[in-house]
Amino acid sequence: MTETFETIRYTADVVVTTTDGHVLLIERGWDPFAGRWALPGGHVDPGETSRAAAARELAEEAGVYAAPEELDQIGTFDRPDRDPRGRYVTVAYHLTVLPGTTVEAGDDATRAQWWPLSGLPPLAFDHADIIAALADTATGE
Repeated sequence: MTETFETIRYTADVVVTTTDGHVLLIERGWDPFAGRWALPGGHVDPGETSRAAAARELAEEAGVYAAPEELDQIGTFDRPDRDPRGRYVTVAYHLTVLPGTTVEAGDDATRAQWWPLSGLPPLAFDHADIIAALADTATGE
């Protein structure tokens, strides 16, 4: 019997919220989901923790700087079909900032902006589920 292994890619995403109910989203400048809004995030580099990758990606894509230890883990998202490019497992983190925190698109993001949690655009990947999981942890569900 031959064992089959699938390639699994490891990523990190960050839900950044303000104390007045907004979330930071970036507009993707590349496929998949070019032109769609998403959470800042990306691949975990060799020798890097997912928490460190989340902080790095947040700085690269949105110009928001946080120490890795400031990020609180929301959970792991590993549904097999969550990314059309193949199997991706992401660890999502949360950071709370003050309203008016400046954001600036960089790296692969074409725009970065604050959106009210009550009026989000259609999101790429399973990022709506990640934001919902944050809300569930906040309410103790």
